[in-house]
Amino acid sequence: MRRTLTLAAATAAAALLLPGGPLPVVATGTARATPSLWTAREAAAFWTPERMAAALPVPDPVPVPVPDGVPAPVPDTAADAPTTGAAASDGAATGTPAAAAPPPGAPTAKGPAADDRPTPAAPTPAAPAAAGPPAAAAGAAGTGTAPAQGVAAPPAPSAAPDSPAAPASPGTPVTPVASPTTPGDAAAAPVAPGAPAPPATPTVTPAPAGTPGPATDPLPSPTAPTRAPAGPVVAPATAGVGQDFDGVPAVGRMYVMKGAGAYFCTASVVSSPGRNLVLSAGHCLLGSDTRQVAFVPHYTRAKPRPYGLFPVLRDSAGRSKVWIDQRYKTQGAEKAATLDVAFAAVGPNAAGSKLENAVGGNRLLTGSTFTHAKVTLIGHPASAARPRVCVNRTTKFTSTDPKSPGSFLRIDCTGFPGGTSGGPFITRFDDRTRTGDVVGVIGGWKTGGPTADTSYSPYFGAEIRKLYQAAVAGAKGA
Repeated sequence: MRRTLTLAAATAAAALLLPGGPLPVVATGTARATPSLWTAREAAAFWTPERMAAALPVPDPVPVPVPDGVPAPVPDTAADAPTTGAAASDGAATGTPAAAAPPPGAPTAKGPAADDRPTPAAPTPAAPAAAGPPAAAAGAAGTGTAPAQGVAAPPAPSAAPDSPAAPASPGTPVTPVASPTTPGDAAAAPVAPGAPAPPATPTVTPAPAGTPGPATDPLPSPTAPTRAPAGPVVAPATAGVGQDFDGVPAVGRMYVMKGAGAYFCTASVVSSPGRNLVLSAGHCLLGSDTRQVAFVPHYTRAKPRPYGLFPVLRDSAGRSKVWIDQRYKTQGAEKAATLDVAFAAVGPNAAGSKLENAVGGNRLLTGSTFTHAKVTLIGHPASAARPRVCVNRTTKFTSTDPKSPGSFLRIDCTGFPGGTSGGPFITRFDDRTRTGDVVGVIGGWKTGGPTADTSYSPYFGAEIRKLYQAAVAGAKGA
């Protein structure tokens, strides 16, 4: 989401807002740190509530110059494999330049569009939402990745001692099945050369035996939690109208230091065998100067860390365990906009709880469709004390800008400015588990879109599945 922002402005804002004075100045390119010194307790000591409140949206990466006539990257080919190793912060090892703030006046995520950017097609009239936005009750049921058949309902998660409420009780077995591709979706818009084409059958991420998953219509819902939800925080609204609400446990803020500035994006928990993966946009975690990274689920200003902090793990060299497709690093956020996705592995919170056990997680759905009749969009705006939610349909958008080619999911939802980048597109949102199937993140075209009222996502196809599998393999045993 584009806004004008510079590292100098971030430093000045932090100096004014933080009672402890300016943030520590660290030279660009010194992202490596001692691995043993970044635990949940270290993260909590660094990311104080005051510092979290003063953090600004992650600035857009500096555009990578691409000569005219260079063909666009072609995703979804066996020859083009995503990065299978280390982190988004391994630019020094790979030769990727360090991410830096744009010059004064340059656009950053989710704001006014530059004059040379194409105007998106007129939005398709929104169909009324079948149900209102998610209820934000006090607790969270743990959910996980599920295979297509034979999966049990969610068991009770083990939340941290400072969790706001008791978790859900186990439910009865259900059999989630991925939704079929919408007929005629391939003809919804012309596909640009190099744009990913959805396969015929969507794929839900596999999970180890016994890993729970959310129920999906028309199958029976899981047993209601032992403590009933207090009711919706916001009343059902017209489709496409965003509202502030109290959030859900599996979505929160990802905090990161870049240069001398404290920044954040939105991120969400995605189910995995290790129960420790977070999903966000690639541009949120890009750069060799990215460090001190931590995920804070269910963040609000009133209750900034109800489940504690989950530090992004570091490898033996001190680099954050973040997976971003290598082409996104080398070709840049414009040319490789279809690959604007990142996964990160996190350690337990201070109570020793794994992330997914504490707050639940959404299932990753790949190979589905660009058009979904009902998507729940959640994001954390920069200046808001609470997150924002919106329910609307998605449409297919194919870019006509040769500098940023590809096809993307598009959703019209009001009031998603800077800070909401990385926020999940969730289908089949279950009000009881407060999780569903994640089919996108705010990012991709123009790092999420040039305005606050229309957001975009990369298409989750074969390349995103490969990246997820690399993250699962890299996070094993963490």
